[in-house]
Amino acid sequence: MKKINEVLTPQAPAFKEKVLQFGEGNFLRAFADWMINRANAQGHFDGSIVLCQPIAQGMGKVINGQDGMYTLVMRGIENGQAVEKIEPNTSVSRCINPYEDYEALLAMARSEDLKVVVSNTTEAGISYKAGDKLTDRPAQSFPAKVCAFLYERYKTFNGAADRGLLFLPVELIDNNGANLLRIVLQYAEEWGLEERFQTWVKESNHFCSTLVDRIVTGYPGDALEYFYNKIGYEDKCLVTSEVFNLWVIEGKKEWAEILPIHKTDANVIWTEDVTPYKKRKVRILNGGHTSTVLAAYLSGHNIVLEMMQDPLFEKFLDQLLYEEIIPTLDLPKEELMQFASDVKDRFRNPYIKHKLLDISLNSCSKWCARCMPSLLGYVKEKGELPKALAFSLAAFIRFYKGTMKDGSYQGIRKDGTVYTIKDDGEVLAYFAKLWAEKEEEDIAEAVLCHKEFWDGTDLNAVAGLTSLVASYLKALKEKDVKEVLASLLA
Repeated sequence: MKKINEVLTPQAPAFKEKVLQFGEGNFLRAFADWMINRANAQGHFDGSIVLCQPIAQGMGKVINGQDGMYTLVMRGIENGQAVEKIEPNTSVSRCINPYEDYEALLAMARSEDLKVVVSNTTEAGISYKAGDKLTDRPAQSFPAKVCAFLYERYKTFNGAADRGLLFLPVELIDNNGANLLRIVLQYAEEWGLEERFQTWVKESNHFCSTLVDRIVTGYPGDALEYFYNKIGYEDKCLVTSEVFNLWVIEGKKEWAEILPIHKTDANVIWTEDVTPYKKRKVRILNGGHTSTVLAAYLSGHNIVLEMMQDPLFEKFLDQLLYEEIIPTLDLPKEELMQFASDVKDRFRNPYIKHKLLDISLNSCSKWCARCMPSLLGYVKEKGELPKALAFSLAAFIRFYKGTMKDGSYQGIRKDGTVYTIKDDGEVLAYFAKLWAEKEEEDIAEAVLCHKEFWDGTDLNAVAGLTSLVASYLKALKEKDVKEVLASLLA
């Protein structure tokens, strides 16, 4: 079978190298690079992407061996139907390894064509590392690399205001852009770089905080024959993802014209405040997962798709999303309803086998961050208890009914399946002791008043919540999960 660069022609050589991307992995190639490739194809942009390995070991040689080209396969549900979309990406010009060729990175800093820097260096990437120096080739931490890169650019163009860059980090930390800027300036101060440079960094460059959302399933090593036959060539950088995509960028609207990916059909939102969108994602997408999967697992389901194919659990999810969570959020209702509908389609994706037990990891802290704000917000808004959220809290407590065996805490569901409960040791020990010594009513009271679980909140103070959760726990002791849930939703 022919290789990709024996079949396709790269588009990148026709464009100037306007984008530098720290990170050559699956996520950015299936997300940001896909959007840029679309903008090029649709006539909204005319720039290619230079990838840069953030660590010494990476995919640079493989990517360069394919002339920067690769294929993205997006699979999921659209309008109720399973779809599979194949899009070759021909907008990457090359990949730099700064650990082997640091001068190539500095040359990008000196480029008149460069406009944008995108990054994904893992959550730990935007952090300070003591000992990094300006003379390192390269420095270890990503912010130190950026500081040295910007200093080279500043010197080259004598601090010209129009030579600043647009920074779009996608690392999964809060305020990623603001934190990157803060640490870059920390290095500038530590290295004794002139005040004029620090002013140029702050005033001539745009560091945007962003929120990203797309499940990227990566290289389909177990299905290569199927994909190669479908696309008609060999592609060692093939990447798969879901269809859904969302990039929320916090910054001035005019900055969007620097990289006009919002003009394509990609889901890109420029806003002055990313917070409401972050809350929407945490409450609806993440909260939708956390509030349903434990009950679904206890009922006998093993993956999210199975749960969504059960009419009872779809009804449960609808009650949670549309009746109890959305009323607590402050974005336009139409946007929230559409996002919830998209979430349901994502949960129904037949190409993703998302195990419920994988989602159950650290459910104690997840329920606190993702579900508790919706519960408290509903009580404040409606003056009554949200029954579905209260049931999800009871299901969480029941799921954590475990005993120590062979070095781990294990629970047993009604069909006899033994499962491992994964959380902090102190959390698991607390639940094991409660279940060994107390009855359901006392267990509910003890868990709800354990402020360490609930960010300092005593949930017993929520009128009626303790007795409602206790009643669900008693019902789960005597009846099947589905029977209890059906009664709640009747």
